[in-house]
Amino acid sequence: MGREAILQGEDSPNEEDKSLRPQSISEMVGQLEVRERLKVVVDAAVKRDEPLGHILFDGPPGLGKTTFATCIPKDLGVNFQLTSGPALQAPKDLIPYLTNADEKSILFIDEIHRLPKSVEEYLYTAMEDFRIDIVLGEGTNARTINLQVKPFTLIGATTRSGMLTAPLRDRFPLREHLDFYTHEELAEIIRRNSRKLDVTIEDDASLEISERSRGTPRVANNRLRWIRDYVTSKADGHISLQLARDAMAMQEIDALGLDNQDRKYLTTIIRVFGGGPAGVEAIAHTMNAAPETLADEVEPFLLRTELLVRTPRGRMVTTKAVEHIQTHIGR
Repeated sequence: MGREAILQGEDSPNEEDKSLRPQSISEMVGQLEVRERLKVVVDAAVKRDEPLGHILFDGPPGLGKTTFATCIPKDLGVNFQLTSGPALQAPKDLIPYLTNADEKSILFIDEIHRLPKSVEEYLYTAMEDFRIDIVLGEGTNARTINLQVKPFTLIGATTRSGMLTAPLRDRFPLREHLDFYTHEELAEIIRRNSRKLDVTIEDDASLEISERSRGTPRVANNRLRWIRDYVTSKADGHISLQLARDAMAMQEIDALGLDNQDRKYLTTIIRVFGGGPAGVEAIAHTMNAAPETLADEVEPFLLRTELLVRTPRGRMVTTKAVEHIQTHIGR
């Protein structure tokens, strides 16, 4: 690429995160169907020598939306800029990104559902006509200048696609949903990243870590970093199955990938509310936690693993959850 990519915004990846990220779509593991579709549109854009169509990624946190967004410009050989929805509070915050965009370059907006309505509407003409309106002056002396911007590609990422307005969502020709990874895919990611972190790992240990990583590469990488520190401090730096288990036991991460807060949530419903139903606010007050924390951070994984159900009357634990808590307490 001609110059360094511009990374801005609060969600810019740190150096170690970037070192673990794949450098091209072909290096990525998992999301096979998404990767194949992206390869087609990237290859077509290169052959036609045209800008790539706008792309929207949605899905839970940590599944690779930002990774896809950073790999695409590398495969295209174009520059890219990165920002986030909360960082763009007014149209004037967006103008530098649009005016500085090179032809066929990528503008990536993370958490795009958090864009203010005024900024979102400002994007419409930029996405469709590659044109922006700049207002100069105030009051009766104000005048509007129509400024053409170079054809670019907008890549948006969101964890809550339902919060996007239909006009914005419909302006993305390609919309891709990222789903959770299998244990085998996560184990392969762990093996690859252990080499990048200069640590050796046994195959059964990588599978054990993957089974406790909630189907999410970001969680798997965090587990791997902790275990690397553990084996460096407690052993010779090699990750065996037993050392991986010992390290995760120290962090109180059980065989299903639940941490102490997850189990406390389930235990509270079982012990205090008789298994439910119970309202999330009542559970939060009992745990001395924020209801938003439970709803956004704790409940999604418990719901996905069939340990919790939401009913019109409140939250209820399943038989599977009761058995898991009893097994864990009995250890």
